[in-house]
Amino acid sequence: MLRSIVVSTKEKTYLVRTFGCQMNEHDSERMAGMLEGEGFAKAGSAEDADVVVFNTCCIRENADTRLYGNLGHMKRIKDLRPDMRIVVGGCLAQKDRHIIQQKAPWVDVVLGTHNLASLPRLLAESCERPAFEILEQTEVFPSALPARRSSPWHAWVSISIGCNNSCTFCIVPAVRGPEVSRRGSDIKAEVEALVADGVVEVTLLGQNVNSYGRDLDGTPLFAKLLRSLDDIAGLERIRFTSPHPKDFRADTVEAMAECRSVCEHIHLPLQSGSDRVLKLMKRAYTRRRYLDKVKMVRDAIPGVAVTTDIIVGFPGETEGDFQATLEVVDAARFDAAYTFQYSARPMTAAADMPGHLPKEVVQERYDRLVERQEAISLASNEAIVGSTEEVLVEGPSKKNPAKLTGRTRTNRLVHFDGKGTEEGRLASVAIATAHPHFLEGRSEGMGEERSAARMPLPLAATASGCSAAG
Repeated sequence: MLRSIVVSTKEKTYLVRTFGCQMNEHDSERMAGMLEGEGFAKAGSAEDADVVVFNTCCIRENADTRLYGNLGHMKRIKDLRPDMRIVVGGCLAQKDRHIIQQKAPWVDVVLGTHNLASLPRLLAESCERPAFEILEQTEVFPSALPARRSSPWHAWVSISIGCNNSCTFCIVPAVRGPEVSRRGSDIKAEVEALVADGVVEVTLLGQNVNSYGRDLDGTPLFAKLLRSLDDIAGLERIRFTSPHPKDFRADTVEAMAECRSVCEHIHLPLQSGSDRVLKLMKRAYTRRRYLDKVKMVRDAIPGVAVTTDIIVGFPGETEGDFQATLEVVDAARFDAAYTFQYSARPMTAAADMPGHLPKEVVQERYDRLVERQEAISLASNEAIVGSTEEVLVEGPSKKNPAKLTGRTRTNRLVHFDGKGTEEGRLASVAIATAHPHFLEGRSEGMGEERSAARMPLPLAATASGCSAAG
């Protein structure tokens, strides 16, 4: 279908650059899969690629700057190679729509979050004229598309798309649409196929995984889904992200505690420890209810790791509100936290709220929060020094290729000595040293689990019959 894009007889090549969250990683793997299905091979650089795809995010304010900076660089390349194609997809494309065409008319294809499956067709159409298509509803559930996974042993598995919440700081509902859940049978079929292909760990994705299934039969089905996937032989680890605290229920905690493959880690976004700010954010819980959820999961799952997201500098946040956040941080003792300075986004209610804070005030509070949390994270990691942890080997450490790197079931990053240890295997690692963001240790040997490593990486088609149900 796409042979007219490239006049040369050389092998057609592509490159996908991903910005943003795990859902964007998932979608990029699908776009790569479709391109490889059309006969393209992955290029080593944008300069060498016949098709360059930017899969964008718009959660943070600097996302726009990053994209247009990259597009400016690509214009110089396209001036030299007019037959190449530049594609912009993802959340920023959904938000900016035709603004991209105005700011960067050398872009050939723009597609939104709801029409990933249109990529091959739009590329073919762009041989004649620029092709722009932004849909308001999903035409094909992304997980029904072929995927070129970045890892042979790990896979992203989307269980739902979109979000029904109305958090005033978040643009996701505007660019991803309302929540749509996949049928559980389709999800299980996909995971079974992935395991047969060598995958040992999956991460279930949804804007709010705990409300999964509500649009299918009126009640959340997430705990039932975890139990169903836990039955799959050969699946060693199940992770998921992210639950919303208001929907995080006891049945999910029970499933986490009882399912062999579900990891002992929960990412539970706090956002603020101030009840007043939480109300302004429309988070639908209080600090007390939040801490009760943390206690519930820790009581049920010994050694569970709890991580979170926190926003500093929400419009109108006072020093007292910020102190309330520090109090919750002290009480919850998070193992790690992703901390953010508030960023006003268009199409959100908070952008029009009064009381936006000066940058220097937000920065000073942010620095205090990071210092407080890093001390807690270090103490949490120090508590497991001397223990032996199960680590899934990811490969050589990027900072020190002489060492291997991997993650524990509690999602702690570990760098360790372990010559001959294969990527995708489970290793027993003795933890020797702790730091705020990672651990160091040495391998004590391999488990009996099979290796997931395969070369080349699989071009995996997900189970057929997937649909955007409900």
